[in-house]
Amino acid sequence: APHVAVSNGSDAEGGAELVELKVIWNKNKYDVKFRLDGTGADLKQRIHALTGLPPAMQKVMFKGLLPEEKTLREIKVTNGAKIMVVGSTINDVLAVNTPKDAAQQEVKAEENKKEPLCRQKQHRKVLDKGKPDDVMPSVKGVQERLPTVPLSGMYNKSGGKVRLTFKLEQDQLWIGTKERTEKLPMGSIKNVVSEPIEGHEDYHMMAFQLGPTEASYYWVYWVPTQYVDAIKDTVLGKWQYF
Repeated sequence: APHVAVSNGSDAEGGAELVELKVIWNKNKYDVKFRLDGTGADLKQRIHALTGLPPAMQKVMFKGLLPEEKTLREIKVTNGAKIMVVGSTINDVLAVNTPKDAAQQEVKAEENKKEPLCRQKQHRKVLDKGKPDDVMPSVKGVQERLPTVPLSGMYNKSGGKVRLTFKLEQDQLWIGTKERTEKLPMGSIKNVVSEPIEGHEDYHMMAFQLGPTEASYYWVYWVPTQYVDAIKDTVLGKWQYF
């Protein structure tokens, strides 16, 4: 009897010769049976069906970039061949924003919440203690460079005293409390936010973002307004030596 190929869907039409491939994408492995006489472009369609990755965004590698117009037979793909796929789905691309952008979007989202930060409970706790007695004087409507002395007399979020020292030659921000001094490389600080304190607009509350999320904000209260821009520029790397 003539040999009859058993059809299992489109792959084996007319007894097409199949090859078993291992398609690897994004740490996922797929076992695929595919027609030897299918082209690279056909394979991309199949990968699209498997991964949701549009053909235009796939880089398919088999001993180099897989040519779209050649068949698997022509490029000598054999059973068990590993086919590497590189590419991101649109959703992945959209999800991966650069950390600074993401941080700024997060901050914008925060700022868009109607309630000003200084009315939020976590901040009220500190602000309700009132202005620290040894707070530095503030100068309205003036932008000053950072002072050469540490900025002192401010509170952190637990209401403890905190001072900020800008060690420009080491490119570090030192956050000092009674207990200890944290020496942070400026480059590790992802963002700086600030907002005037209601009723005391010549002072700001300010946060340094030390990690990837808002939970990592280090809050400092009663920063004199004239230093706010200089602090942001210094920490975020826009510093100019005068």
